[in-house]
Amino acid sequence: MDTLFTKRSCEEFVEILASAAPVPGGGGGSALVGALGVALGNMVGSLTVGKPKFADVEADVIELKRQADALQQRLLNLVAKDAESFEPLSKAYGLPKSTEAEKAHKAEVMEGCLREACSVPLAIMEACVEAIDLHQQFAAKGTPIAISDVGVGVKLCQAALQGASLNVFINTSSMIDRDYAKATEDKANKMLADYVPKAEAIFTDVAGRFK
Repeated sequence: MDTLFTKRSCEEFVEILASAAPVPGGGGGSALVGALGVALGNMVGSLTVGKPKFADVEADVIELKRQADALQQRLLNLVAKDAESFEPLSKAYGLPKSTEAEKAHKAEVMEGCLREACSVPLAIMEACVEAIDLHQQFAAKGTPIAISDVGVGVKLCQAALQGASLNVFINTSSMIDRDYAKATEDKANKMLADYVPKAEAIFTDVAGRFK
């Protein structure tokens, strides 16, 4: 399977996403949106570095940009990883279950595949949480001439965070091991509870500067 979707043009990616192909889907789309969100914050940093007016925060912004560069790449890599993790799950759904032995084997394989498929959107959420923290700093230290892009960027990261959570929950809902499922759901719900309001507060702060 060709999972290097991020190497395609924007038009090709959107066309594949809109098709009946099993991947990319919501997880990969969330990862890409998250990467775009990080890049917008990173751009504000790029426009801040080198300006005498911001010399006192330049070292901080350079460090923020370094972290943003790494996050962008992480999220782009997760576009492919999400597709790769879905393939074995897709095959597992097709395993035979006409005998008790086949049913047991399918259940075991499915459980492992569901865990793997769950781990990627959870990793996307973790990256988005870090990205929202970065946007808070870009909002505080970035040049005002592009501060609207911090608002757009943090909203994209919020959308990616919430979107990826649905891919966590759809997989945990099918797990037999309910303790593992609940622990995973708790992690996802904690990130949502902490960072959706934080992203909204950053956006409100940015939007309020134009009033």
